[in-house]
Amino acid sequence: MELRKYSSFLICSLLLIASAQALDFDPQGKLILSLGGEVSVLNPILSTDTSSGAVEGVIFTGMTKVNEKLEVIPDLARSWKISPDGKLWTFFLRRDVKWHDGRPFTAEDVKFTFDSILNPKVNSVRRSDFIIDGKPIQFKVIDKFTLQAILPKPFAPFLVRSGMSVIPKHLLSGKDINTADFNRKPIGTGPFKFAEWKTGDFVRVVRNDKYYDGRPRLAEILFKIIPDENATLVALEAGEIDSAGIPPKDLSRMKKLKGLSIYEYDALLYTYLGLNMDKPYFRDKRVRQALAYATNKKQLVSLILKGLGSAAYCPSAPISWAYSNDVEKYPYDPEKAKKLLKAAGFEKLEFTCLVNQGNKEREKAAIVLQQQFKKVGVKMNIRVLEWSAMLKLINKPTAPKDFDAMIIGWSLGLDPDNYSIWHSSQFPRGFNFIHYQNPEVDKLLEAGRTTMEKAKRKVIYAKLNRLISADQPYVFLWYPKVVTGVSDKVGGLSKPGPAGLFLNIEKVYKK
Repeated sequence: MELRKYSSFLICSLLLIASAQALDFDPQGKLILSLGGEVSVLNPILSTDTSSGAVEGVIFTGMTKVNEKLEVIPDLARSWKISPDGKLWTFFLRRDVKWHDGRPFTAEDVKFTFDSILNPKVNSVRRSDFIIDGKPIQFKVIDKFTLQAILPKPFAPFLVRSGMSVIPKHLLSGKDINTADFNRKPIGTGPFKFAEWKTGDFVRVVRNDKYYDGRPRLAEILFKIIPDENATLVALEAGEIDSAGIPPKDLSRMKKLKGLSIYEYDALLYTYLGLNMDKPYFRDKRVRQALAYATNKKQLVSLILKGLGSAAYCPSAPISWAYSNDVEKYPYDPEKAKKLLKAAGFEKLEFTCLVNQGNKEREKAAIVLQQQFKKVGVKMNIRVLEWSAMLKLINKPTAPKDFDAMIIGWSLGLDPDNYSIWHSSQFPRGFNFIHYQNPEVDKLLEAGRTTMEKAKRKVIYAKLNRLISADQPYVFLWYPKVVTGVSDKVGGLSKPGPAGLFLNIEKVYKK
């Protein structure tokens, strides 16, 4: 009897080994990734930071998603149709999807998600994504697996917006979503299930064996919280993590490291110095323009990025189809900066700039800008804050906001609609935390999202970018190249590009 048991065990073990060899990957593989800051919340309708978003991206899914070519493709929705007037969208949902707790996914969950975002009592900065000219999109359940979206008027970004991650009605209905226990122990429909969150240390997720798009190859993913870039790099070199961004200063050295592949690509990103326009000195456009003239962007790109990037001049990225180079560029001109400051009555100006702790590029940029501004009579103090503390200041839902300026960046969406960042209605509870106000920009933002023809939208956003660059509510700094190091033990990566290397995380594996 014991021999028979042992023989069965041996045969099973040999079969597993043979299977793993045939697959050329370890079915029990664990991917270890780093997060540059603490996770704030694991609820996709509430989160605003990239660390939370990275974890949510493997736990939750939406009706649509994007592929490597940045095309919108089906996900929870298997197909959709649009009425001739563009105002009625019908989504036909998959019937084989289950939440991580085993409950079936239905159209009720999708309606609940969008209705929650639109609920003023829910602290979601995404509300404006589903309100058109002051009127909310209405969501209607037709049957268990069919949902309709009724738009007040045609809305160009809607298909991209429909990719919003869905949250479960059966767990959150009737609860205060802002404070729900769910936000630390989420249940999704994605390829990985939440397992553990140790504050300040890691978040761990495990394989969802019943994932509707195929069983993931990885057994688990560990997201290690490492707020310091240098410490992240040390962890990558030591093999303690499998992937990390490579600072430009370390690129040549890291390229020589055995067992590591380096990927470089452009992304929909830009870094900027944001100016709180509720401060009297920044309310005057001449002061903002002076800071732009006082900024030597070529020096920043050379010193900080080691040439791995380019100077930024407007709130778009060169790889966006809506990008236009016809904007005010404010070439480096310290004398012109001094004249503008004098004309505005601010020959001597002092303010404090926030920078998130551990982001060495931004910390160095602050020091370089401090030196550049000093040449025109401006004293910029630097205040380094832990990421979550900085976010709390910036995202404070009431006015006035307690900061002067900050160095930060935007990761842009596929659609050029940036209403939530620039429209005057998006202060203080949206992403317009600097309180930018321009009635003409508001009108263009409204027109850009309700105009369906791509060529006409391109003209609108070109004009929009010209106006914003002229106003300089941000001093636009640089467009970085993304440089990522990945262990050679990791396979199944997506093609390098704006969508990211880990786009299809269920296909990623460890050798």
